[in-house]
Amino acid sequence: MSDRKTLRRHADLLDRMATTLGVDLQEVAIGGTLRFDEISDAVLRCTECPNPGHCETYLAQNSATPKAPEYCRNHELLSRLLS
Repeated sequence: MSDRKTLRRHADLLDRMATTLGVDLQEVAIGGTLRFDEISDAVLRCTECPNPGHCETYLAQNSATPKAPEYCRNHELLSRLLS
């Protein structure tokens, strides 16, 4: 998978996970709760996941969830945004 394609895939996974949790990444960034560079860092952390297919399956099966799965590389960040 090309680097650009990988980044797009993981940016989408991060955004979908946040949306599933009820977090709008763009709104929290505009509101100052999250810096834009933190979003970039989160996407890069996501690319380090050894099994993004599991995340895709999880997101396909859950339209809403109270927290990110424990295996998520961005679990702490997403939990902070929920509090």
